[in-house]
Amino acid sequence: MTKLIQNKFWRNHWLMLAVSFVMPIQSYASQQQEMSPPNILFILSDDAGYADFGFQGSEEIRTPNLDKLASQGTIFTQAYVSAAVCGPSRAGILTGKYQQRFGYEENNVPGYMSQSGLTGDDMGLPLDQKTMADYLRERGYKTALIGKWHQGNADRFHPTKRGFDEFYGFRGGARSYFGFGAQNPVSYPEDKLERGFAHFQESKRYLTEALATETVEFIKRNQKHPFFVFLSFNAVHTPMEAKPADLAQFSNLKGKRQQLAAMTLSMDREIGKVLNTLDELGLSDNTLVVFTNDNGGPSDTNASNNGPLSGTKANHLEGGIRVPFIMRWPAGKVSQGEYPNPISTLDLLPTFFSAAGGNEQQLAAIDGVDLLPFIKQENNSPPHSRLYWKKENRAAIRDGNWKLLRFPDRPAELYDLSKDISEMHDLADMYPERVAQLYERLFKWELTLERPLWQLKRQYEGDAMMRMDNYRITSNQEMKQK
Repeated sequence: MTKLIQNKFWRNHWLMLAVSFVMPIQSYASQQQEMSPPNILFILSDDAGYADFGFQGSEEIRTPNLDKLASQGTIFTQAYVSAAVCGPSRAGILTGKYQQRFGYEENNVPGYMSQSGLTGDDMGLPLDQKTMADYLRERGYKTALIGKWHQGNADRFHPTKRGFDEFYGFRGGARSYFGFGAQNPVSYPEDKLERGFAHFQESKRYLTEALATETVEFIKRNQKHPFFVFLSFNAVHTPMEAKPADLAQFSNLKGKRQQLAAMTLSMDREIGKVLNTLDELGLSDNTLVVFTNDNGGPSDTNASNNGPLSGTKANHLEGGIRVPFIMRWPAGKVSQGEYPNPISTLDLLPTFFSAAGGNEQQLAAIDGVDLLPFIKQENNSPPHSRLYWKKENRAAIRDGNWKLLRFPDRPAELYDLSKDISEMHDLADMYPERVAQLYERLFKWELTLERPLWQLKRQYEGDAMMRMDNYRITSNQEMKQK
């Protein structure tokens, strides 16, 4: 009996020793897994309407894959871009800075520019500006830009010289969704489809499909170590070119609206393929996925719907600068639900850098903030007390829930966005002291900026004001229709 007790004692003793040895290893392995830097997939659509997604309330346009992504992550209900047009907005995203700080205030569109500044291929993201790809490559990431660049056509501005290991896309701001050839001649050299540096070859696929397919292949090639892929769609920017099979899904719609719906469906389907690839490779849990749009929809050119917001692309009403925004990262404890405070796409760079294990103090004088502490409720204050926008004489400041808009041809307007998301009720006459205060704060910020390196012809400022007025929401009935 004594011998049995002794044997039992030693069996338990050795078992406890084994467990005590294994548990620290398991704990250490778990910690290592938790500390593994995430893959980062950043998906940007182009010129989409604020209301043109299922997760944004659309009953007309179907986006089942983005809706699923939204249900799995956080929807940011007050997300802003730093500019109301493509080029400057992307410059802000890439650098984490207000792009006016380095002179990138205007869109860079050869042929549309004033001769008083840089023109043509001299326009581009200044070479002294460090991009999110530069920062992430320093953290050991494999980096790729797939799709639209629009940060300079000249070789010196090329994505592979701005931190991206791989590039597949086009250098300009817009192009056909079908391959160029005898029946579809190319208009500008920067529109050509390019692989790497200066290897030009058109795809036989519809462009949205070609970009997603390339993204899938990049992910498969780099699944064993951290990667950052910026999937920069040109959908749903003009030209309005959809596949016949997708058009057939929206026989109830006509004209540009039907084209937009079909192009959006195609983009959503291709996003689904990319997300399914993450699932199949077991990468979804530790991949930080962000989807957003580069600016408000240009309702006059692509029939996009920014409701219930007033305004469109190219102006500073909410419809020009507020965008859909989703973030998903299960391993990073990004919860499901909504985040209500204002954020900016300037926040993407520091958020990605922090997720990658970087120290925010290593970033050079940026304006964005790391969103992760705010999403996780480690910091309950708003990420930004103020946000700013500027293009020539037009400008805006958001200070808390107050928003001031400054114009070249009329008095400033003041709105309380907590009560008036559609900007229908101008309160400037009721709160003149608030107007003066915000004017002063806006001008103080402007004094920190660089002069624009290039400018559009003046006629386009007049066009922008007319577009803004044509797409204001002026009544509750009109808001409901939106």
